Amino acid sequence: MQTFQRIWRYLQQHRLASLVLGHVCVLLVLATLFFGSGLGSSILGAFAQSHCASGDQAYVVKSGDTLSKIASRYGTSSQTLATYNHISNPSLIYVNETVCIPGKAVTHGPAKGTRNPFPYAQCTWWADQRYYQLHGIYVPWTTQSNAMQWTARAAQFSWHVSSQPSPGAIIVLQPWVQGAYGLGHVAVVERVLANKHVVASNMDWGAHPTQVVDVQFKPGSGVMFISY
Repeated sequence: MQTFQRIWRYLQQHRLASLVLGHVCVLLVLATLFFGSGLGSSILGAFAQSHCASGDQAYVVKSGDTLSKIASRYGTSSQTLATYNHISNPSLIYVNETVCIPGKAVTHGPAKGTRNPFPYAQCTWWADQRYYQLHGIYVPWTTQSNAMQWTARAAQFSWHVSSQPSPGAIIVLQPWVQGAYGLGHVAVVERVLANKHVVASNMDWGAHPTQVVDVQFKPGSGVMFISY
């Protein structure tokens, strides 16, 4: 309260400062209203960029945008953007909302990991270990890597992200999808069935979390597949 009173007294005593501040505010509002696709977007974009991680691109949502359209424009998936931006409902975005587009962690093809850094018996440990057994490649991400974040991390490291299953791919389930818990779940596709459902090998699933179990999942909302 005292801070507000000091600012108010200052503006009263310095009429020029208050006038300039008022004009700047009016110009910003007018720029946003009348130059939404030009100057206004540039102004909003400049502010928005500060909310995204270094190397990311900031996109300010315009009228008529959908997350799918934005994802297509930047060569990624709507699920990747939803996960990366913590958007709980990918079908619901708002005008002037900032969407951070993950920057590429590498510039010359997908990256490879050198070891399995995940805790033993976690679903992330098994997915990384099994993928290495099948392909001789570890995932390269070691931070920001709860199961639900693997789709976004894969896109950052230039791995292939798809809604379509393939044998040997890592399946990523978002929280509470098909039995996954609050941090999501990852497993490795062992077989793709005729109905496009998959049989995936898992750890940290069911009554015996330290055992490897096969579970059947189906493609759909909240499910993506990643591969090198």
